[in-house]
Amino acid sequence: MVVGQGVRLAAIGAIAGVAAAVALAGLLRKLLYGVEPADPATLAMVAAMTMAICVAACAIPARRAARVDPLVALRYE
Repeated sequence: MVVGQGVRLAAIGAIAGVAAAVALAGLLRKLLYGVEPADPATLAMVAAMTMAICVAACAIPARRAARVDPLVALRYE
């Protein structure tokens, strides 16, 4: 559940980021050398890397929390 919510938020952010990058491509043209501002391969690779990092950032703590015995967690608090 935690990973699903995190991935959903990351996907929304990736879609918004790609849309903003395409919309602002003209402003980025001066900053990029050897790559077109709206290059689909570059945008897809950056979005995929961002999603992979977000999945790891959600999955690692969720996996650690799932290993804890619920009774131990309740007694601790």
